[in-house]
Amino acid sequence: MLQRRDVHNSDIPALCHACEARHRGLCGALDPQQLIALSKTSSRREVPTGAELIGEAELVERYSNVLSGVVKLTKTLKDGRQQIVGLQFAPDFLGRPFKAESAMNAEAVTTVSLCSFPKATVERMMKESPELERRLLNQTLKQLDEARDWLVTLGRKTAAEKVASFLLLIARNIDPTGGSDTRSKAFDLPLTRSDIADFLGLTIETVSRQLTKLRTQGLIRIENNRHVVIHDIARLERRAGQ
Repeated sequence: MLQRRDVHNSDIPALCHACEARHRGLCGALDPQQLIALSKTSSRREVPTGAELIGEAELVERYSNVLSGVVKLTKTLKDGRQQIVGLQFAPDFLGRPFKAESAMNAEAVTTVSLCSFPKATVERMMKESPELERRLLNQTLKQLDEARDWLVTLGRKTAAEKVASFLLLIARNIDPTGGSDTRSKAFDLPLTRSDIADFLGLTIETVSRQLTKLRTQGLIRIENNRHVVIHDIARLERRAGQ
């Protein structure tokens, strides 16, 4: 891959300057020379909605940083039923280091932009760079904390609280730049009603009823069945039991 120098920072590959994964994700632990070495083996690609990024039990050859979009993680039972076990957003790291096969299926639920690099290159850099290894550990622990919080949502919260919690999850993560307005948020729902129901352990009818209640209570506005506007994040947090 051809590397050009930037006039403001000649040590950072131009490809990496505007990348959220470099600023907030795993690549933030790399020094300029490591970024250059990694960028020479990396490739960017855009995958359409519904595309499988990696299959369960598939041999892992490359890892990726999610640059934009939403990825759905699922586990499959022996009879073919699937369960959504997580969502990934920019600048999450997609992959399970030091394991030969994928433990779950990853699918793009929106158009997803990825920066991918060889597994061997990343794992070698992890051994050479304690800071990179620490960054991955911190991200893994963050995901563990989020999974535990979600267990509380699934196990103890009411249907209304579950739907409100889901909307907050999307609002807080779907825009990697964060946005300037922290009181209100607007976004397109990345999941279908069926997927939302699966993720929350509810029926489709219950999800639709709760969205309607949130709308009539003035907490959200729904346009074209997919575009959600949250008028007041703090009010929705209280409705979610947070």
